[in-house]
Amino acid sequence: MSAWMAAAPAQMENNPILNISVFGAFVAVTLFIVIRASRNNKTAADFYAGGRSFSGPQNGFAIAGDYLSAASFLGIVGAIALNGYDGFLYSIGFLVAWLVALLLVAELMRNTGKFTMADVLSFRLRQRPVRMAAAITTLAVCLFYLLAQMSGAGGLVSLLLGVGDRVGQSVVIAVVGVLMVVYVLIGGMKGTTWVQIVKAFLLIGGAIAMAIWVLAQHGFDFNGLLGAAVANASAGEAILAPGLQYGAKPLDFLSLGMALVLGTAGLPHVLMRFYTVPTAKEARRSVVWAIWLIGLFYLLTLVLGYGAGALVGAETIAAAPGGVNSAAPLLAQALGGPVLMGFISAVAFATILAVVAGLTITAATSFAHDIYANVIKNGRVEGDGEVRVARITVLVIGALAIVGGIGVQGQNVAFLVALAFAVAASANLPTILYSLFWRGFTTRGAVWSMYGGLGTALVLIIFSPVFSGTETSVFPAADFAIWPLSNPGIVSIPVGFLLGWIGSLTSRSAEDPRLAAEMEVRSLTGFGAEKAVEH
Repeated sequence: MSAWMAAAPAQMENNPILNISVFGAFVAVTLFIVIRASRNNKTAADFYAGGRSFSGPQNGFAIAGDYLSAASFLGIVGAIALNGYDGFLYSIGFLVAWLVALLLVAELMRNTGKFTMADVLSFRLRQRPVRMAAAITTLAVCLFYLLAQMSGAGGLVSLLLGVGDRVGQSVVIAVVGVLMVVYVLIGGMKGTTWVQIVKAFLLIGGAIAMAIWVLAQHGFDFNGLLGAAVANASAGEAILAPGLQYGAKPLDFLSLGMALVLGTAGLPHVLMRFYTVPTAKEARRSVVWAIWLIGLFYLLTLVLGYGAGALVGAETIAAAPGGVNSAAPLLAQALGGPVLMGFISAVAFATILAVVAGLTITAATSFAHDIYANVIKNGRVEGDGEVRVARITVLVIGALAIVGGIGVQGQNVAFLVALAFAVAASANLPTILYSLFWRGFTTRGAVWSMYGGLGTALVLIIFSPVFSGTETSVFPAADFAIWPLSNPGIVSIPVGFLLGWIGSLTSRSAEDPRLAAEMEVRSLTGFGAEKAVEH
């Protein structure tokens, strides 16, 4: 085993042509799909919501493709390989979060909205301030999520091509950013959705094949696999028990758990997927399909994570280019050599491309539809002006994602995504729940909740060990970390709910009760939703 570990980095450098060929084949196929899908991108509904032409099962695969990001495949497998049980908590949190999204917001949002989260939040409140706040929180969540994906892309491709220096990884991140922009500009939501469907098939199929292979090597005995992981771990049996990573930081774990479980229901790029189906019934079907697919995948991460620990070893993973995010590709190499490693890495690359495309179109839609069309132009946009602004926004977001991705190289992508979940749970979820379920909610409450939750989360992140004070911080040479926890959720989420409540109680202007009643009927029954969508 130790001889293989020593040879691993050398082996990785020996097959860059094979790896680039697999990448190139995937990019060529998906670009063909995107170009074919782009033929019908004539209206805003086509560009933003894929013409609402997807069935429940298709959208379920697309949701799984959107949700199973680089954090799920690269970050969680690496976290389990290094930290055992505590790493699996990411899988549990991401999965349980879907129940919150399903039970509380999915169908209600679909019935009330049109293209974006702000459509729902501003339905019965004053349009301009609420849309502006919702668009800003949407952009913030999307940018945090994009940073995680771009960081994963840099680490993954540097692992495959043996690029260890920051300059080489930065070039890789720039290439991913350019590809992402091309996908969205050409294909819109329809092209992006088909890429996500293809990617979900590949990712779940690849994970099933690897998990069966890992179990076969241990006689299909899961206990035998755990025993092999313990034998190859410097921490020993501690990887099977809680506390290896968060034992000394219970508050950090509680904060992380709150962010993971509550964050999904506030993720704008996931909520936007419900608008790509024609009816509320199809929205329900798509969520059920997504839960089965996502649940299956997160169960497989347990096998893949401990398999990577048993067959590769935590020390080898941590020392490889890409660090903790390299566990899944290294496991593929241990199982099937360079060919399987090239395929699995191409699947991971597809994962990143599909998710960043979904995030980018969500952010562009929010800016063009909410800020440009409804705040700046007061709903009076001529011709294809809104879609044109969305395309320009895609270019700007692509540039920001490239610069930010270069800045956060080396961070665990699952951890970075947890920050995005914390921002979503703090800034978006309180306003969504209040808007859907509390008639007394006001414009002031919505604005205070969104800006307050977002501001609190950002301030706590900036003054936490994430930004400074440790070797893995964004600025390792500086130390201005005065907040001890890495995740802000334990404070910022209650602040978001509290400010929404206080703002509503202290508001002097009452909201229109007829609009509140209409929103309640529409969200619960779907009556009138199709008419609103057409207009």
